[in-house]
Amino acid sequence: MSTPSQVANRYTLEGRLGAGGMSTVFLAKDLVLERQVAVKLLAEHLADDEAFVARFRREALSAARLQHPNVVQVYDSGRDSDSGRHYIVMEFVDGPSCAEILRDRGTMEIEESARVIEDACNGLDYAHRAGVVHRDVKPGNLLIVGESGATKLADFGIAKAAEQTRITQVGSVLGTAAYLSPEQARGEEAGPASDLYSLGVCAYQFLTGRLPHEYSSLTELALKQQQDAILPITEFRPEVPPALDRAVRTSLEIDPDLRYGSALLMGQAIAAGLHGQYTDETMRMATSELQATRALPQDEGTRVMAEQPVQPSGAARLQVSPTAADQKLARRRQRKRVIGRIMVGLAILAAAAIVGVAVLEAERGTVAEIVENNFPGQADAIKQFLRENTQ
Repeated sequence: MSTPSQVANRYTLEGRLGAGGMSTVFLAKDLVLERQVAVKLLAEHLADDEAFVARFRREALSAARLQHPNVVQVYDSGRDSDSGRHYIVMEFVDGPSCAEILRDRGTMEIEESARVIEDACNGLDYAHRAGVVHRDVKPGNLLIVGESGATKLADFGIAKAAEQTRITQVGSVLGTAAYLSPEQARGEEAGPASDLYSLGVCAYQFLTGRLPHEYSSLTELALKQQQDAILPITEFRPEVPPALDRAVRTSLEIDPDLRYGSALLMGQAIAAGLHGQYTDETMRMATSELQATRALPQDEGTRVMAEQPVQPSGAARLQVSPTAADQKLARRRQRKRVIGRIMVGLAILAAAAIVGVAVLEAERGTVAEIVENNFPGQADAIKQFLRENTQ
């Protein structure tokens, strides 16, 4: 099938805006309403996947019900009778994505970053209350409106439609793994808290120009998510308010229950953090970390204590006597540290075994065949390993 010049006898394609593993997006003219729109054509190889197409249609309908200033609106969807291509017609946002901004500038201004995240939180909160989880929050799906500077979330529902397809397991995950929550990396169902984690990764990258965890493979990323502490943003950019740093890192907790209770609360924490203020949620994280330092050696505890605000502004105050909930959070974090150390040891042993096999097989010329043909099995093994060792 070739790319049509017109879709559904209504949308005239004018130029390509972008492309991915599952679709290509075109700028188009709506001949009926005489306005510019964005038309997403699904990749040709997905047209024969009936299960995917059915899920795609259901998710497109769910996304079309979302009407919010911070969500890219879906206008239409269907199958073009002439070309046989499945399509989605969306609102055209005349402005760059955050991925393009990062590519051109490396980082974003502090106030600009906070504004983008607040807008995204508003859009996510609306979608979550409507029962829709994005599942693929990343800089490329955060679009900036040229005139107003508002942020709009794009591509609601597409990730869920592709969850059970091979392209997600082998292709798309490789490209966007950095923004997956730990529970998604383990193969679990994504919920609202997963979107908050992904948005937190975006915020961290906006402010530092780097990801919370640098990695060279899916295995390395999964292990680092489970056992490596995320360095404070202020270590890379000292001018960032510590309260904003804390607000971002609260969304990056390994345990979904330890993140914000809603996108609205995350947005409020980001707004407060920009002005040096702490909310109840960010103060709870600070309190539980203070309790956790009691079980650490003195040098490690001193470093964590140095991050804590002495006299935070705003309504929330650091509690002198920790509550039962705070103590529970501290204990859970301590358990995760122990599990992380165990996993590192197991990973080292596994890596040594793999290297040994590779050396032996290299002489037979079969290493490339093993790696290429067994990737899904390796990915499943990683998920199962993490699932068994992070309960």
